[in-house]
Amino acid sequence: MKIGIDIDGVLIDVEKWQLDYGSKFFFEKYNKPIVDYKGYEIADIFNVSKKYDDEFWLEYFIDYSKNASPREFASEIIKKLKIDGFEIYIITARGNFLSKEPILYKESKKMVIEWLEKNNIIYDKIIFSKEDKFDVCKENNINIMLDDKAENINKISKAIPVICFHAGYNEMCQGKNIIRAFSWYDIYYKIKNWN
Repeated sequence: MKIGIDIDGVLIDVEKWQLDYGSKFFFEKYNKPIVDYKGYEIADIFNVSKKYDDEFWLEYFIDYSKNASPREFASEIIKKLKIDGFEIYIITARGNFLSKEPILYKESKKMVIEWLEKNNIIYDKIIFSKEDKFDVCKENNINIMLDDKAENINKISKAIPVICFHAGYNEMCQGKNIIRAFSWYDIYYKIKNWN
């Protein structure tokens, strides 16, 4: 069986990271508070335009890409899944979400691979995709997808099961083929006890 794993929001707690670093950035530069703590994008969280969203990511993208901490036990559970015989596909839109890139896409891909290595996250294949991962899952015969983005969860779950890594911005995701998880050991339990 093949498991697809997203990076931002699944391997990294991007929700907390954006709240922490976003609140620092917008307080120091614009004296602006968090407006919607359940927002998915910086623009939603701080009720700002794409221009300010880009300004934030231009300042923090490289630091985030190199230094954001993985979620607790992510590496450990992925190793257990490999031992159990699963193939691990990292499927990420990293580098595709900014309208002004702070670095070249090629360098962004290199940073992702270095981050995975630095944090001992093993995988069989890495796929750099658009934000919509539905076609990538179909083309690669993914059996279970781990994602946090509501649009991906809702679309992919029409074809295959999705483990939704819980976040405020995806609380509305419910339905057939959507299994909510709250930690990496919770993910492992739900995969091991799959019907």
